Amino acid sequence: MKTNFKKLYLSLTAVLSLLVISNSCAGPFQTTPFEKVKLYDQTKVVKDTQTPKPISSQAATVTVSQMKFGWNLGNTMDAALGSPNDGYRGQLNNCGLSTQTCWGQPQTTQAMINFLAENRIKTIRIPTSWHGHFTDKNYTIDPKWMNRVKEIVDWAIAKDMYVILNIHHDNVAPGTLTYGKGYCPNNKDRDESLRFLYNVWCQIATAFNTGYDEHLIFETMNEPRLVGDLNEWNWQESSTKCKMAMERINEYNQICLDAIRESAGNNAQRVVMCPSYAANPGYTLTNAFKLPNDPANKLALSVHMYTPYSFAMQSPGKVEFTDAHKSELDSNFNQLNTKYVSKGIPVVIGEMGATNKNNDTHRKAWFEYFCAGANAKGMCAVLWDNNNYKNKTNPSDYNECYGYFNRSALEWYTGVGDLISAALNAMPE
Repeated sequence: MKTNFKKLYLSLTAVLSLLVISNSCAGPFQTTPFEKVKLYDQTKVVKDTQTPKPISSQAATVTVSQMKFGWNLGNTMDAALGSPNDGYRGQLNNCGLSTQTCWGQPQTTQAMINFLAENRIKTIRIPTSWHGHFTDKNYTIDPKWMNRVKEIVDWAIAKDMYVILNIHHDNVAPGTLTYGKGYCPNNKDRDESLRFLYNVWCQIATAFNTGYDEHLIFETMNEPRLVGDLNEWNWQESSTKCKMAMERINEYNQICLDAIRESAGNNAQRVVMCPSYAANPGYTLTNAFKLPNDPANKLALSVHMYTPYSFAMQSPGKVEFTDAHKSELDSNFNQLNTKYVSKGIPVVIGEMGATNKNNDTHRKAWFEYFCAGANAKGMCAVLWDNNNYKNKTNPSDYNECYGYFNRSALEWYTGVGDLISAALNAMPE
């Protein structure tokens, strides 16, 4: 090989080695390969300086089966200023620490975490939004924000709890995405989305690594979808637009996983949760959804189940938990078990719950049946809690009444203790 040609060949090889696109993501809507580049200021990155801990080599199914019943720190670290429908237009790139209380929640304290642990809550999911916390134009996460996230994670880990950490309210409407405001699963916003996801996960993986064992679980994204679209919550196999969105979600899951695995250490073996479109369990059953390629074989499927909708979420909907509702839950658990759990892919129900319709007797029955069904399949169930116990202005409006833990008083809201006990008894350690 002539010297000049060899130099050209080696140069092209070096460039091509940076271009990464997984075969699992290839499809009819595939665009150009994405160049994985760490753009953030590495001198400002929070590093994991804790004493290294060995991470268990156990299968992901074992880890998830040990997570049992959990609780979400909702509307806190995930709270964001503005609206995803307009791409959080006008929001500052760095909003500081004030966002954690901007949706009306109290400052999270160690006493809150201790209360949960002392009340047998085994897992805590810490939904976290990252847009609005960059110090520059290169996705550098504010060290103060990262350290605050670490503080809460560490409180839970110290109580021997499992912790799920994710990218949460960072999904914006198609065509609205600008630098640093998150991601969107469509072709137009693909490159900016990949830059955001890759750079954020590289930094999270640097901050949380060898100092954290299998008790820390990562979740790539929360309910990725076409925000504000007619199909926002209704993915359709026949829709070209929806199929494109699913292909992007497959690709986004892969880039998040790549960033985590590339950080090596314990992150090479950490359990990572991946969602389908809108985290809907039904949309995991389509052939359009594909889990990423994982050399560690430590993936878990992430789904949300406010099921059945008419009872668990709709307002006014149904207030009685019926046999038909039980059949719907059975169908969900059985389908997920057949396609995933039985094949070694555990399922984490990262959000579940029944909105308060002044029907605690029926809600208790729902908690018992739901959690027993999940437990029978080795699934973990994590209660969504937005600290909204009842609608204060209109008691007959049951929308989003998912308040269970009174964080200010450090106690369960009235009647909730029985619901929690029902769930815990259905998912015994």
